Amino acid sequence: MARTAECQGDWLPATPTAEDVMKGEISLVGLPAYKLGKKIKWTASPYRNRSWEYVFQSLRWMGTLVVEYENTGEQRYLDRATEIAKDWVARNKYGARGTPSYVWKDHPVSLRTQPLLCLSRHVKASWLKDSLAVHAKLLANPRLYKKGHNHGIDQDIALMGIGCRYGRKDWANLAVKRLTGTVKLDVDAQGALMEQAPRYAVYVYGRLQVAMSNMKACGRKVPGTISKRAEALKDFIAHATMPNGYMVPIGDGSAETEPKMETGTPKQKVKAYRAGYVFGRTKWDEPESAYYSIRFGPGMKWHGHEDHLGVTYYAQGRDILMDGGFHSYEKSSYRYWTLSPEAHNVPTVVGAKFRPRTASKLVKTSYGSDRQAFRLTDKAYGVSRTRSVLVNHDDDLMAVYDTASGGKKVRNIWRFAPSLKLVSKERGKVVLGDGKFRVTLLQFTASCSRLGGQKVERGGKLGWVSPTYLSKERANVVVSPAAKSVLTVIVPGTDAPKVSCSGGKVKVNGVSFSAKVL
Repeated sequence: MARTAECQGDWLPATPTAEDVMKGEISLVGLPAYKLGKKIKWTASPYRNRSWEYVFQSLRWMGTLVVEYENTGEQRYLDRATEIAKDWVARNKYGARGTPSYVWKDHPVSLRTQPLLCLSRHVKASWLKDSLAVHAKLLANPRLYKKGHNHGIDQDIALMGIGCRYGRKDWANLAVKRLTGTVKLDVDAQGALMEQAPRYAVYVYGRLQVAMSNMKACGRKVPGTISKRAEALKDFIAHATMPNGYMVPIGDGSAETEPKMETGTPKQKVKAYRAGYVFGRTKWDEPESAYYSIRFGPGMKWHGHEDHLGVTYYAQGRDILMDGGFHSYEKSSYRYWTLSPEAHNVPTVVGAKFRPRTASKLVKTSYGSDRQAFRLTDKAYGVSRTRSVLVNHDDDLMAVYDTASGGKKVRNIWRFAPSLKLVSKERGKVVLGDGKFRVTLLQFTASCSRLGGQKVERGGKLGWVSPTYLSKERANVVVSPAAKSVLTVIVPGTDAPKVSCSGGKVKVNGVSFSAKVL
């Protein structure tokens, strides 16, 4: 049995397998198996989950049968795939009453094209060719195109596939032209993904490899912009990957995302991206290395959260400070809370109203081999809020200084990894622990007074984190008292750091720095 380029590729899902589909049980997006039955109910939504619906309507699970047919030559796989696809085409006409609107949204349309193209290599039927033509017209429609986004890349791959399969140069030309423009918007010249969730960089990198391979197979030259920016993405992915091998969960990014690709080792250990990220580490290829991320840049869009001026911190082989995380794309109050400033390690301005989608700037940097410092500012609360961050390596610590203009008071939020439980709290010092491991949070004013009165919440309104898709775990959140300036020092690995603060100078375990950090 001949294997075809349309069927052999990385587009297939890990689950369900061809045997699962033959048995009529499909498990999608990690949810329990759903019984399809012989006659499929195409309006099914057993879990009321948008991602499940989209993947169900993508028909990629049907495509596993065609691939199995190519791999084994067993006709039963192709017969069942044809039966499923023909039934889908008959009962999901575009614009027909009874067809759910999401069936023909941009992403299901583009993702569905691949299994249908794969099937078309073995089934020469007018109903299939006609359906692919309907898909192509929607993919080519400029009003439905998601420019500068990973959905747009998928639309271009799909349109190019249909254009090349049926000799429609107009469709293939349009796909290449649009893709070049979308890649320029989605991946900047530094190689940063502009969708505000680093984990999507892995997806975009993989899809660009598919797009470039398909262009070559279609006898087309790959535009330099696409190949250069795809290559630059590798550095960004490397910098956004923590020492434990998982990507830092910023924006709509789960903490279980492993790049599983060869990125190489960048020259720099610290990198500031104009797109709104600082990533830094002590060493490459060492799980015990310290690692941090800082957010700034353009206002929230696409897969971003309201996390500007927020930090994450990993040290001594474990998560210390975490974002609230990514739960799902469901329209729930919890999902909307995970987008809010309160779900991130940020300063808030007391008594001022938050202004969504406000941009922020990185205004000062100081790079040393054993420590780095950064200053960021914005007007997300109508007045200037400014945060300075210092990270010291080897003797691990993070120091953060927050202020606001106009005499306003600030308050900050610190979300610790769920495994860290409250050990003690007294006079501006909070100790958390996991087994024998300890981490200490200390707070001062700029004049070196200890700042007491921290609230520690686990669960309740603020004390949550979603490390994996659809999960929700209690985590300790430390909320500072309101003050005109707040200096926060986080020291991993000890419950008794040696601390002194006088004359605007702080010393922690022999490490000295300004109380204003920069």
